[in-house]
Amino acid sequence: MNSSRFNAYRIMWIMIFFDLPTDTKQDRKIYGEFRKQLLKDGFTMFQFSIYLRHCPSKETADVHINRVKRMLPEKGHIGIMCITDKQFGNMEIYYGKKDSKAPKVSQQLELF
Repeated sequence: MNSSRFNAYRIMWIMIFFDLPTDTKQDRKIYGEFRKQLLKDGFTMFQFSIYLRHCPSKETADVHINRVKRMLPEKGHIGIMCITDKQFGNMEIYYGKKDSKAPKVSQQLELF
């Protein structure tokens, strides 16, 4: 296997940011369904309304980004950002004033 295939500049992270209305029962149902679809596609919650997914390549990230675009709700604001593993590793994360490390991710095997 080519070791350059899994380097910090090729591995990608997808970040989904969303702010959906929750005023009505129907709005809350749509919010819940969108969240469930993200989880089903392998995203994990980073913060409320911010979900992450680790991808071994830009090509794999594009597949998941297109899936998210197909499930976008009619209302609300949704942002999609794709960054390299190197950029993600440079993120500073704090819980209050306490410094914390970025979440550890195991190598994910995907079969198509």
